[in-house]
Amino acid sequence: MVVFEKNEQIKSFVSERKKSGHSIGLVPTMGYLHEGHLALVREAKKTCQTVVVSIFVNPTQFGPHEDFERYPRDIERDLRMLEEERADAVFMPSVAEIYPQGYVTYVRLKSLTDCLCGRSRPGHFDGVATVVTKLFNIVRPEKAFFGQKDGQQVLVIRKMVEDLNMEPEIVTVPTVREPDGVAMSSRNVYLSKEERKAAPVLYRGLMAAEVAFKNGERNPQRLCKIVTDMIAGEPLARVDYVEIRTIPNLEPVEMINGPALLAVAVYFKNVRLIDNVVLRPGNPS
Repeated sequence: MVVFEKNEQIKSFVSERKKSGHSIGLVPTMGYLHEGHLALVREAKKTCQTVVVSIFVNPTQFGPHEDFERYPRDIERDLRMLEEERADAVFMPSVAEIYPQGYVTYVRLKSLTDCLCGRSRPGHFDGVATVVTKLFNIVRPEKAFFGQKDGQQVLVIRKMVEDLNMEPEIVTVPTVREPDGVAMSSRNVYLSKEERKAAPVLYRGLMAAEVAFKNGERNPQRLCKIVTDMIAGEPLARVDYVEIRTIPNLEPVEMINGPALLAVAVYFKNVRLIDNVVLRPGNPS
């Protein structure tokens, strides 16, 4: 496994691999890796001859009062984990490498980003779309791998790729969960012992709504109320949003007649956790 910090270094590496006939898979991460990230690497290795993992805590997707400075980082641990998974290359640029002095260009979607996490975190998806565009242009992958845990992010990136005629195929990998159902996230480390014990309430709420959906409930308000009521029973949890939106356009829905995203965000003090399930009428969700 080789590690690069400069754009031109990873570009040269990828170019040589492509000359050898390799397909390139990219796994974008912000580091502090966990089993969810490693699942993306494993999925990439199934279909790509060369797998590149990027590690970059992207400042442009953090708001002014969010946790950029204290976002967990452990590069040595990350590199050990990626070595064990036999990733081929790691790209870990500095902020100055991605956003050099005088940088003024950003990617913004007119829709899909004004609801759910986009409403709670203004500007977040501008930062996501911008850095992912840059990574795609630098690494030039045939495939890029993202986790379903960040369901809105996946839909935003898919739409961006479609609209801008980008080349990578976007591969979505199912959410990886702890034994108690909590979606794996780098931010879980922020939770106190009591908050971590309470965190499965998100998953329990989603599963209760999913059961109701499988039993025929198609009213989004009633399904969301199931989740909200479940979370309300946990005194350490504070709901940011519980919503159902259409897939792929994230539009409001009055009755679920097609694929829909049931998404939730919950605060435990200052720690914000997200989760979701996909509801598909006529098919297992």
